[in-house]
Amino acid sequence: MLILLIGKLAMNEKEFLKKYDIHDFDVPLCTVDMAIFGIIDNELNVLLVRRDEHPEKDKWALPGGFIDLKEDKNIDATAYRKLQEKTGVRSPYLEQIQTVGSGTRDSRGWSITVLYFALIDVNKVKDNLITERSRWIPVSKARRLGLAFDHQALVALANGRLKAKTTYSALPIELMPKEFTLTELQTVFETILERDLQLKAFRRRLLAADLVEETGNSKIAGKRPAKLYRSTGKDRNTTFSQSLKI
Repeated sequence: MLILLIGKLAMNEKEFLKKYDIHDFDVPLCTVDMAIFGIIDNELNVLLVRRDEHPEKDKWALPGGFIDLKEDKNIDATAYRKLQEKTGVRSPYLEQIQTVGSGTRDSRGWSITVLYFALIDVNKVKDNLITERSRWIPVSKARRLGLAFDHQALVALANGRLKAKTTYSALPIELMPKEFTLTELQTVFETILERDLQLKAFRRRLLAADLVEETGNSKIAGKRPAKLYRSTGKDRNTTFSQSLKI
């Protein structure tokens, strides 16, 4: 009796799904947007693209696009695909920040977007990305531009998340070349946080977390050689014993 009942329930659900039409309910537009950050001339930059089509044609916007239901296995796959399409690289660090949606953010209709941020060493991609339709723009300037849709608010969200994580983790290492001095790394932290850090306290937290190691190489910095370091490859979610307060 129980077996027959289970079989009947399974058949009912199968029949239900066979007849079900997803378009019986309103389906919002669904996209992924990417805040791709890099450091240029000691300033935090974000990659923006100029829109080719309506709506918001010719306005600057974050790179992104619609989810491909056939190609993308999940939302992270969409983000990685869009990142590679826009930059030609797969960032070792990609983080989902927030899902934003409303009936007013896109004139085409009710829409949601899943916002991510990525960190990239711009020396690997800089020349490839500076075109008539795409370029690196300082975050300080992007905050004041009339970006497409609600992308000015999305830039602020992504920048806020990056700044917060910089206070307690070594995430900014993702912005560095393969070898770097501790002074260069501290400068990147200070650029993101928009304030100076106490040298000894910064280095103590960094080395205690075992996030960098000496390479055995050095370079001239000022009047004396400076040791070069590299990432140990430790999980970027590893936190400092004490945060660098904003």
